[in-house]
Amino acid sequence: MTKIKETSTNFANKKALADECPEVYASNIIGGQWALAICCYLINGKMRFGELKKKLHNITERMLTLQLRRLEADKIITRTVFAEVPPRVEYELTEIGYKLKPIIQEFEKWGKEHKEITHKEDLSKS
Repeated sequence: MTKIKETSTNFANKKALADECPEVYASNIIGGQWALAICCYLINGKMRFGELKKKLHNITERMLTLQLRRLEADKIITRTVFAEVPPRVEYELTEIGYKLKPIIQEFEKWGKEHKEITHKEDLSKS
């Protein structure tokens, strides 16, 4: 995951747009495919790293770690480490993270409708 240079025009444009538009700001936080997918699974409650890895078949451990750290830094999830051997770590949505639930449900509804519409159009072109 590469970072945009803070001195770049692209960075300045993204920051200005996010400052002006709360929708863009929110999209920057949960916009990636992995971040949103992680939140979708955590909507149902706490999960361990290994459980998330199994649910997200194609994600690498490194990418999952990076995404979890970013979501934690953005206060979307919390990470709880239990003093056990081997150590047990659980991830859970924060209070503000759980407020994503109706938004994620609407995304799901919209996605299903859009997929159905485009699938019908694709079939009619065949």
